[in-house]
Amino acid sequence: METLFLLVETEVGRLDEVLRRIRSVPGVTEVQVVTGPFDVIVKVEAPHINQALDTVVHRIRRIGGIKSTETLVTVATG
Repeated sequence: METLFLLVETEVGRLDEVLRRIRSVPGVTEVQVVTGPFDVIVKVEAPHINQALDTVVHRIRRIGGIKSTETLVTVATG
Protein backbone atom coordinates (compact mmCIF):
# COMPACT_ATOMS: atom_id res chain seq x y z
CA MET A 1 0.00 0.00 0.00
CA GLU A 2 1.34 3.44 -0.95
CA THR A 3 0.62 6.55 1.12
CA LEU A 4 0.83 10.24 0.44
CA PHE A 5 -0.20 13.32 2.34
CA LEU A 6 -1.79 16.31 0.68
CA LEU A 7 -1.65 19.77 2.22
CA VAL A 8 -4.61 21.87 1.12
CA GLU A 9 -5.23 25.61 1.27
CA THR A 10 -8.89 26.51 0.88
CA GLU A 11 -10.61 29.67 -0.28
CA VAL A 12 -12.06 31.81 2.49
CA GLY A 13 -15.47 30.58 3.62
CA ARG A 14 -15.32 27.26 1.74
CA LEU A 15 -13.63 24.99 4.29
CA ASP A 16 -16.73 22.98 5.25
CA GLU A 17 -17.65 22.33 1.61
CA VAL A 18 -14.10 21.27 0.72
CA LEU A 19 -13.92 18.93 3.74
CA ARG A 20 -17.21 17.27 2.82
CA ARG A 21 -16.13 16.71 -0.78
CA ILE A 22 -12.62 15.48 0.06
CA ARG A 23 -14.00 12.96 2.59
CA SER A 24 -16.14 11.42 -0.17
CA VAL A 25 -13.18 10.71 -2.49
CA PRO A 26 -12.23 7.00 -2.73
CA GLY A 27 -8.73 6.41 -1.37
CA VAL A 28 -8.91 9.21 1.19
CA THR A 29 -8.38 7.56 4.55
CA GLU A 30 -8.02 10.57 6.84
CA VAL A 31 -8.78 14.31 6.74
CA GLN A 32 -7.75 16.76 9.45
CA VAL A 33 -8.06 20.54 9.78
CA VAL A 34 -4.70 22.07 10.72
CA THR A 35 -3.21 25.45 11.55
CA GLY A 36 -0.48 27.23 9.60
CA PRO A 37 -0.20 28.10 5.91
CA PHE A 38 -2.46 25.17 4.96
CA ASP A 39 -5.97 24.47 6.21
CA VAL A 40 -6.31 20.72 5.74
CA ILE A 41 -4.08 17.65 5.63
CA VAL A 42 -5.35 14.64 3.71
CA LYS A 43 -4.03 11.07 3.84
CA VAL A 44 -4.44 9.15 0.59
CA GLU A 45 -3.73 5.43 0.26
CA ALA A 46 -3.70 3.25 -2.86
CA PRO A 47 -2.15 -0.03 -4.02
CA HIS A 48 0.27 1.86 -6.31
CA ILE A 49 1.71 5.37 -6.08
CA ASN A 50 0.36 6.24 -9.53
CA GLN A 51 -3.17 5.55 -8.30
CA ALA A 52 -2.64 7.76 -5.25
CA LEU A 53 -1.30 10.58 -7.42
CA ASP A 54 -4.21 10.13 -9.84
CA THR A 55 -6.58 10.61 -6.91
CA VAL A 56 -4.88 13.90 -6.10
CA VAL A 57 -4.70 15.25 -9.63
CA HIS A 58 -8.00 14.06 -11.07
CA ARG A 59 -10.27 14.05 -8.02
CA ILE A 60 -9.09 16.23 -5.16
CA ARG A 61 -7.41 19.13 -6.95
CA ARG A 62 -10.53 19.64 -9.09
CA ILE A 63 -12.72 20.31 -6.06
CA GLY A 64 -14.06 23.84 -6.05
CA GLY A 65 -12.85 25.95 -3.15
CA ILE A 66 -9.30 24.59 -3.14
CA LYS A 67 -6.82 27.42 -3.56
CA SER A 68 -3.57 25.40 -3.57
CA THR A 69 -2.11 22.02 -2.65
CA GLU A 70 1.24 20.45 -1.86
CA THR A 71 1.77 16.71 -2.20
CA LEU A 72 4.11 14.77 0.10
CA VAL A 73 4.85 11.21 -0.98
CA THR A 74 6.01 8.87 1.77
CA VAL A 75 9.20 6.89 1.25
CA ALA A 76 10.37 3.64 2.79
CA THR A 77 13.40 3.82 5.04
CA GLY A 78 15.70 1.00 5.74
